[in-house]
Amino acid sequence: MPDAADRPSLDAPPRPAAERPKEVFRIVARAEEHGHRARAGVLSTAHGDIRTPGFVPLATKATVRGMLPSEIRDLGYDIVLGNTFHLMLSPGAEHIRERGGLHRFMGWDGPIITDSGGFQVFSMGHGTVADEIKGRTKGKGLRGHGRIDAIEEHGVRFRSHIDGSKQVLSPERSMEVQAALGTDLAVVFDECTPFNVDREYTARSTERTHRWLERCLTFHEQHAPDWQLVYGIVQGGVYQDLRVEATELVASSRVDAVAIGGSLGEHKDQMNEVVGWATAALGGAHEKKPRHLLGIGEIDDLVRGVEQGIDTFDCAMPTRLGRHGMALVPEPEKRWRVDLNQARWKTSDEPICEGCPCPACAHGFTRAYLRYLVHTKELLGMRLLTEHNLAFVSRVMQRLRQSIIDGRLTEEAAAIRGGVMP
Repeated sequence: MPDAADRPSLDAPPRPAAERPKEVFRIVARAEEHGHRARAGVLSTAHGDIRTPGFVPLATKATVRGMLPSEIRDLGYDIVLGNTFHLMLSPGAEHIRERGGLHRFMGWDGPIITDSGGFQVFSMGHGTVADEIKGRTKGKGLRGHGRIDAIEEHGVRFRSHIDGSKQVLSPERSMEVQAALGTDLAVVFDECTPFNVDREYTARSTERTHRWLERCLTFHEQHAPDWQLVYGIVQGGVYQDLRVEATELVASSRVDAVAIGGSLGEHKDQMNEVVGWATAALGGAHEKKPRHLLGIGEIDDLVRGVEQGIDTFDCAMPTRLGRHGMALVPEPEKRWRVDLNQARWKTSDEPICEGCPCPACAHGFTRAYLRYLVHTKELLGMRLLTEHNLAFVSRVMQRLRQSIIDGRLTEEAAAIRGGVMP
């Protein structure tokens, strides 16, 4: 267990007006044709309801980059995601708690989920899954000073990528920071297993995640606000028996919801198979626990995930693409994106996407103008493309949800996969 130096005492921010919901998750419709496990529901939190299936934009450092909270809400989003690792290092959990918690600090009055920080801290040692698959150098940290000093049963000792200071992130510390932030949904601290490791390593790593799960839950029960809900994380790599065992253990624990994380495979078929193992084990007695798929957000992955019974997703994809001059469009053969950095758009008078209600399209901005903004690195270009991409994803999720309610998911999923937009 951590000592006092590792874990300064942090009180939770003031209680919101609402109490812990009596019913965390309510399923309103199912789509079971063709073996689908899809369901539409409502996830209730102290700061409001979340319509599912839904996408969660990343507000990693207490902001969805370039966007006002009201604009995120107007795009149809019910919830955003903050990151424990980044907010712990800057501006600090105590700083945010003293200003009334993360909701008040960032001006967002809806639900917030916080990632545990596990993915970020382990990325300093292993790199991302993409790094591993592509053989990039590992272990050099996020940037600058960042590196892992030791992975121990107690937790992870690492150097901050900001200033090189010594830091500790443990199950207790992660849950304490999330309690201080006052978010609606906290995610337990886990060991994010690397992709290119053998079964024995994966099994040991998954077992440690389960020990950390119990420590997270014990700390949360003793110190966190009672209205804060908890997601457990399913690990197990690409091994079916480990994934199924992990899913059943996490779902049977005292968590309110289940997140599927870790390395999901080398390609989409393998990822879908791994996710399917988990969602198949989450039926029956575990049906009423919400399911979140961590770090997944490509358009085809959202469609397939919904069919498999995933309720919520988060990913940096739409906002990251926008900042790098790329826009989402209904062109599946081009991975649903167009690169406005390309010179071919310099004289194009067409909009990004005909009929799109986002400001970039509705105001008549042409691809030529947006290409100019991107090429000259004007902030307006990044902002418009970010808003367009979030609007695109929101429309996809709204279509999927409504199609489940209307009993036509198969038809709507085929239309989205075929590039048909309303």
